[in-house]
Amino acid sequence: MSGDNPLQWIRNIGIIAHIDAGKTTTTERILFYTGKTYRLGNVDEGTTVTDWMEQERERGITIVSAAVTCEWRGHCINIIDTPGHIDFTAEVQRSLRVLDGGVVVFDAVQGVEPQSETVWRQADRFKVPRICFINKMDRTGADFWRSINMIRERLKAVPVAIQVPIGAEASFKGHVDLIDMRAITYHDELGKEPEEVPIPAELKRLVAEKRAALVEAIAETDDVLLAKYLEGEEPSSEELRSALRRSTLANQLVPVLCGSALRNKGVQPVLDAIIDYLPSPLDVPPIAGVEPASGASIERRADSQEPFSALVFKIVNDSFVGRLAYLRVYSGTLRSNSSTFNSPKSRKERVGHLLRMYANRREELEQVTAGDIAAVGGLKFSFTGDTLCDPEHPILLETICFPEPVIYEAIEPRSAADESKMLEALKALADEDPTFRFRSDENTGQTIISGMGELHLEILVDRLVREFRVQARVGKPQVAYRETITRPAQAEAEAVLPRAGKPQIARVALTLAPLAKGKGFTFTNAASAQQVPQVYVPVVRAAVEESLSAGILAGYPVVDIAVTLTGGAFDETSVSEAAFSRAAVMALQQAAEAAGPVLLEPVMRVETVVPSENVGDVMGDLNARRGSIEGMELLPGEMQAVRAHVPLSEMFGYATVIRSNTQGRGSFTMEFDYYAPAPDEVTNRILGSAY
Repeated sequence: MSGDNPLQWIRNIGIIAHIDAGKTTTTERILFYTGKTYRLGNVDEGTTVTDWMEQERERGITIVSAAVTCEWRGHCINIIDTPGHIDFTAEVQRSLRVLDGGVVVFDAVQGVEPQSETVWRQADRFKVPRICFINKMDRTGADFWRSINMIRERLKAVPVAIQVPIGAEASFKGHVDLIDMRAITYHDELGKEPEEVPIPAELKRLVAEKRAALVEAIAETDDVLLAKYLEGEEPSSEELRSALRRSTLANQLVPVLCGSALRNKGVQPVLDAIIDYLPSPLDVPPIAGVEPASGASIERRADSQEPFSALVFKIVNDSFVGRLAYLRVYSGTLRSNSSTFNSPKSRKERVGHLLRMYANRREELEQVTAGDIAAVGGLKFSFTGDTLCDPEHPILLETICFPEPVIYEAIEPRSAADESKMLEALKALADEDPTFRFRSDENTGQTIISGMGELHLEILVDRLVREFRVQARVGKPQVAYRETITRPAQAEAEAVLPRAGKPQIARVALTLAPLAKGKGFTFTNAASAQQVPQVYVPVVRAAVEESLSAGILAGYPVVDIAVTLTGGAFDETSVSEAAFSRAAVMALQQAAEAAGPVLLEPVMRVETVVPSENVGDVMGDLNARRGSIEGMELLPGEMQAVRAHVPLSEMFGYATVIRSNTQGRGSFTMEFDYYAPAPDEVTNRILGSAY
């Protein structure tokens, strides 16, 4: 990050995985072996570097992504340790947007878990090259080859084992490197002095078989190696490593390693693999953007001599240095105490301190260059997803899209003195977290906060109390329903607004049509200037959008709807924006009532892991919650995974129920999947009357 490192010596990588797979422990070991820390942090003891928040240390989970920097083999590695819990998926999403490579950690017993699939899909979307680390090889039930098969089957990837484990479960002690054909074992407690030993006799046949499979898989992606392979010539280690790097960068193959981070076995080879197989900023295609004025496509290469461009991917309110913006620099150079340009906002920004972040500690920098990840103080107008660039060469990079909140609850301050403090604190939290929203309910006057799940809101309320010293009362969590229409409809309405002298009159005709799931909202103007003057079209659109956000049936936002302005009329002598706005709202309401409005409820993808003897009870309970069972899978240790889709409204308090049904042995994960029409009884209950 210092700018002293040539770009090929930099790696920007993220540690991503399902909750409890061992991401934070792996990161701690990386910091220890690279000399950044001198003692091993422990998640259970709350002594880790990257889990620095009080809430993280109390719960033993990662809540916010933390950036750290270390060095290995002369390379600078910028690491972002991301959360595994689905409620904090925004942290993973924005990290993957700015990273060049990823280390995906899997539990050797559980293999590919639901959140593993989610982060893998996110990495696919951003085309992030990955390596896999099968962790917890020392646990009872650990199976390296089963985990690789699950990666192949569930994630539709092409994993290639570059190691063969020596032993498993309690007898796991090292691995055989299939590229260099050497066996490594770990005997000292800290794992700092791996020892090279002869390949165990009982593994020689398996090693030869897996080595042949590895060479064949790599050769299939490289014409030169393929020719050698077909001629029966043995490729060198360097040739294999070089070809595997190319195929990993192209997302054709995924190298897989094994180890036990907690027992300090197998982490150094992961560091070697990060250097050998994951991309430097030079290996990543130039970042594409558009020229704000013309809309023309332009690119920026990872070069400090190019015009400056960077993407803000995270906002943090630091108690010592104030508001910090984390950014990834794609091209050019940014110096401290200079200025830059925020292209989406068209605002000049004054740059204060430039900081290298080390979790919650920091180190000042004079400048950051292409390929760096750093934090900037002093930015007033920049938020997550904004582009910063050279004002002489503006560029607009693709922003970061986040999922919509699916749960909300009312919150109110305990005293009038806390009210203004609470609103300031909520604004600061919303700046940091794009999946957290707050608004004032017009009918009740209450403040409503929205988020991705019960844990998400619980953590945010806890931060209000601890960090911002705001005492607040919180209501019960509620489901964030949506509304949509089921058929096309049209309507025309005339608004007559009284005014001294002559009333203001405007007429608007609208056509509504349902859109495919997830398409949001579109507005098209098909009216002539004689029907609706061009100057009033934005007024009509704004009125339609505001009315849709307030709902048709029960006050929930309307989604997946296409609105077309088809016509209108006006009196030139008495027309006004207010008249067109009112006419648009009236026409929309009339058309919406005729368009078959329905209530949509969020449906969650749920996976429960329970003992085999409790499967019947759990499935019966999920069915009673209006769930649809999608499938089952036998897991090691007489456990069964049950996958289902269940409406979110039926899942409140489920953690307590599943623990009760399985004597504390069951667990579950849940993530939002889609919105579906709510059944009549749910709609009737919400509307408070027969629908």
